[in-house]
Amino acid sequence: MKARTGVRHMKEGGKNIVRNGWMTFASVSAVTVMLFVVGTFLLMILNINHFADSLESDVEVRVFIDRSAEASSQTALESSIHEISAVEEVEYIPREEGLETFIASLGDEGEYFETLREENPLNDVFVVQAAEPQQTELVAEEIEAMQHVEKTEYGQDIFEQLFAATDFVRIVGLVLILGLMFTAIFLIANTIKLTIIARKTEIQIMKLVGATNSFIRWPFFIEGLLLGVFGAAVPIIILSYGYTRFYEAIGEATGLEFFDFLPAGPLLVQTSLLLLAIGALVGVWGSIMSVRKFLRV
Repeated sequence: MKARTGVRHMKEGGKNIVRNGWMTFASVSAVTVMLFVVGTFLLMILNINHFADSLESDVEVRVFIDRSAEASSQTALESSIHEISAVEEVEYIPREEGLETFIASLGDEGEYFETLREENPLNDVFVVQAAEPQQTELVAEEIEAMQHVEKTEYGQDIFEQLFAATDFVRIVGLVLILGLMFTAIFLIANTIKLTIIARKTEIQIMKLVGATNSFIRWPFFIEGLLLGVFGAAVPIIILSYGYTRFYEAIGEATGLEFFDFLPAGPLLVQTSLLLLAIGALVGVWGSIMSVRKFLRV
């Protein structure tokens, strides 16, 4: 395509947008709403996944040693745990240290439990870290079958609920996104359809003087592309500003190592490019649908 021809198609596409004022507004609004929802769910899901990954990487198995086990038995148990190929690290926490940690965690109320020092009810514990978080359950089951193990804990129920909630958010987001994408494509297709009907006579004359099908179709493709890009601009600006302010106000102030939000900079660049690509794709797809159905050249 020559540069002059490309400029001509751009001008025609721009004129078409101006000609169909209210339909153009409806199409751009539909894309804006769709991409705002897409962007919101995307930021939410990415942070939930980041949160889940952080928790998953910190998951550990707490092995409560039978209180009747002697020192030699504990040493043998630790050696057996180290022999498990999926185990990366084993830390021993004696009951005295565990009680001190427990009392310290209660602050001023810890003084009410000082009497526990006389007869410590806690168990000695091995804290086991699996090489891969996905292997944690298998490691826990294998350790629990060993001698001198009273029980093992690794928060299975909590993690199952967390991942179930993550999957639910993904499914709801996908359904909303698909519904809004269909609406946006429908409106863009109808906007371009009106342009085609209004220029029916002009198109027929262009065909009579030898214009090719691609020459006639290109302005409509550019019109759809511009509608999609314009619709993407507003949610990109709103989400970028909103997430940046949110991250500055809350993201760095949680005080929890495992509950930190993704930094605004890289995340917003990737999200903005993705929303721009989706907007352009929806616009062009709406144009293709309209041209195929209504442009008989």
